[in-house]
Amino acid sequence: MSSTHGKQEITDPVEEMLRKTGCINHHYKVQECIAETQDWRQCKKQVSDFRKCMSEYEDRKKNGII
Repeated sequence: MSSTHGKQEITDPVEEMLRKTGCINHHYKVQECIAETQDWRQCKKQVSDFRKCMSEYEDRKKNGII
């Protein structure tokens, strides 16, 4: 936890990991869609885009690019 102007900032470990992958915005889009529709099945494009981003990250990591 870090301190900002006397307030404690709580860091979500999942969000930290997603920031490192470069896929955080895709994650947010999935969350927004689910919040708006209340049905993840209507968010298949966002989920697919997120999965693709994560797959590309894993490929870069596996090939030593990261």
